[in-house]
Amino acid sequence: MAEPTASRSASIITLFLAVLVIPAVLGSSQMIFNDGDVSWHIATGQWILDHRAIPTTDPFSFTWAGKPWVPIEWLAEVIYASAYRLAAYSGVAALVTAALIALHAVIFLNASRWIRLALIPVIAMDFILIPMLLARPHVLTWPLLACWTWLMLRARREDRAPPLIAAPLMSLWANLHGGFVFGLAIAAAFGLEALVDSADKARALKQWLLFGMACAGAVFINGNGFEGVIHPLRFTQLQMLPLIDEWKPSNPATTPFFFGVLALIVALILWKRPRLPWVRWILLLALLGLALLQTRHQAMLAIVAAVILPQGFARSEAHDRTDASSPLLIAGAALLVAIRAIMPLQPADNEANPWKLIAAVPSELRSQPVLNGYSMGGPLILSGIRPYIDGRGDMYGDELVVPFARISQGDAKVFGEAVDRWNIRWAIIPNRSERLIALLDRTPSWRRLKRDRVGSIYVREVP
Repeated sequence: MAEPTASRSASIITLFLAVLVIPAVLGSSQMIFNDGDVSWHIATGQWILDHRAIPTTDPFSFTWAGKPWVPIEWLAEVIYASAYRLAAYSGVAALVTAALIALHAVIFLNASRWIRLALIPVIAMDFILIPMLLARPHVLTWPLLACWTWLMLRARREDRAPPLIAAPLMSLWANLHGGFVFGLAIAAAFGLEALVDSADKARALKQWLLFGMACAGAVFINGNGFEGVIHPLRFTQLQMLPLIDEWKPSNPATTPFFFGVLALIVALILWKRPRLPWVRWILLLALLGLALLQTRHQAMLAIVAAVILPQGFARSEAHDRTDASSPLLIAGAALLVAIRAIMPLQPADNEANPWKLIAAVPSELRSQPVLNGYSMGGPLILSGIRPYIDGRGDMYGDELVVPFARISQGDAKVFGEAVDRWNIRWAIIPNRSERLIALLDRTPSWRRLKRDRVGSIYVREVP
């Protein structure tokens, strides 16, 4: 029986709202630039485009210049830099919008096969993603993560391993972001489920083992070779990780929506008692543990849960969507991305984008060693100024990041040692670094040159 006209119209409106309108609004927000790392990612992509090579040593800072650097996100950086060169920040926003459209399409279309209110997992996911919605490489992997998880679900529904042609997705992932290791873990979890639940265990073991080996081999096809594979694991061993906000444990004070959505989902699970294989529950619990341990993993949990949970809440077999609006949806997505690329968009003047403050730096200081705020390092790089430090904490390591944290807290001894070691001649410091600013103000050899609503510029008087 044909679907009633009113019901079909409502379904189409919901589809367009979830897949087009919400991503367009989120991708047009200035908040996607509120991280200093956005700038150095763009600068890295520009360096690669200009030199037609991936850097192996640091080409940007004066402190670590020439030391080994493994830019495992090189492909994402090239993509961002290309968008930036085409349409400046509007182009970057268009790229983020396209990634969000792809993510929302996978989540909504998958959920709509199982539940009527397919907009709910989309909205729940977005509330968790918003604090992490930044024009950085991880956003480009969000649709890849959703698609990868969907491929695993589809393979299990058909009682087979995913096709080997899907394995190269892991190579793409490994060149975009270090989160590819979780793609391998997700595939391993579904492989375990197949081995446990399949009637023909020998066939399941053979198929999934072959697919797993293909995926493991694919991640070695990356711009950094073996180092690109093991680098994400090495990074997790650094002592300085707790100093970086996204690596800190999740806290209701910083990400309240995550805990709010989590509480609602847990209540819904206890009420509706969704039916899922136990391996999937273990996978979700493991991702929850990671999200609680480190804030950055909240996004991964939100996306994977938005793909997996709808099937558990279904009360009937999945129904295939034969949506005649698909061509219109694709055309609408292309139009929105193009409009976003054309419409002017500039980041708000803040600590992550202190362009007015940087413009006030005298030309004679720009080539001199500088002590800068952590988030200001990226904008300095994009401005052609070599920073003391920036968001590449994996490259600087504990040796530089840990002492810098003490400097930021106003440690006069460590500050003096750094000034002497690096011959620091000037400083650009965010206003929120109150202790460091107070230290500079009471140190006779330092003079404030300029201050605005974002930060201050100091110059060191050398006898």
